[in-house]
Amino acid sequence: MATTQRKPLLLDFEKPLAELEARIDQIRQLAEENNVDVSEQIRQLEARASQLRQEIFSSLSPAQRLQVARHPRRPSTLDYIQAITDEWMELHGDRSGGDDPALVGGIGQFAGQPVVMLGHQKGRDTKDNVARNFGMASPGGYRKAMRLMEHADRFGMPIFTFIDTPGAYPGLEGEKLGQGEAIAFNLREMFRLNVPIICTVIGEGGSGGALGIGVGDRLMMFEHSVYTVASPEACASILWKDASKAPQAAEALKITSLDLKNLGILDQILPEPIGGAHSDSVVAAQTLKDALSKNLQTLSAMTSSQRREWRYQKFRRLGVFSESGVVG
Repeated sequence: MATTQRKPLLLDFEKPLAELEARIDQIRQLAEENNVDVSEQIRQLEARASQLRQEIFSSLSPAQRLQVARHPRRPSTLDYIQAITDEWMELHGDRSGGDDPALVGGIGQFAGQPVVMLGHQKGRDTKDNVARNFGMASPGGYRKAMRLMEHADRFGMPIFTFIDTPGAYPGLEGEKLGQGEAIAFNLREMFRLNVPIICTVIGEGGSGGALGIGVGDRLMMFEHSVYTVASPEACASILWKDASKAPQAAEALKITSLDLKNLGILDQILPEPIGGAHSDSVVAAQTLKDALSKNLQTLSAMTSSQRREWRYQKFRRLGVFSESGVVG
């Protein structure tokens, strides 16, 4: 059965590459229609396109990385879960009357052992995004996450969390239902869990909404993901009363994986296919699976008390700096 290929969604900085690839397709089509051999020219242009793609994605600014992290076709939590598990059963409800679709979770079989997986879930289109509240979880979502993590701890199952949210739901209803309390409760309780916890930023990690499932023994990030105390738009609005200065804020916030690795916040950067994780989701999923497997093996060799102490000390070190006076 014939299938139609989806039109690619281009980011601003990808347009020169798209124009070159369109030119290659045009030359190839004309050559076929006129029965002309242009294989050498095509080969040179394809080599140039490959080089240009490498140049573009190896020198992205923080604001451009944010665009990649927010790409609507970037693999989501459920995409990765389906790709890396042998079996998967989603569990629903916070046991207080709600089931937040912006934060999903359940039990899966990973490399022959049961694990609990949970994470933020964005939509693929406008309708789906509205249903998922654009990945912004409500208090019920964080309570559901905690319920699943307590279940994992009770039965000795490792926990994998996948972070991809601009932040927790900031609406009045969220505040009425205890948004701050729900996130704070998760922060405290995740420190006491005995099982290994591996957290991965797969897209956008924003504010307390990311931290609500982000306390773990290991923090990994995909290469073009971002992790920030506030979105660059919000930061620019607060500092300069001008959201258009978001690119400047993105530079100052140190939101990229390399920045966070240098600051000691991040444990591991996961490389992405050239063009971003959405350009080859199969490769991205295999990279994630390999990293989870390796880190889980290391953490499983530790005792629960060692892991708890490691987790505690890891977060105690965040934000530590040295100050020295200038003699002159």
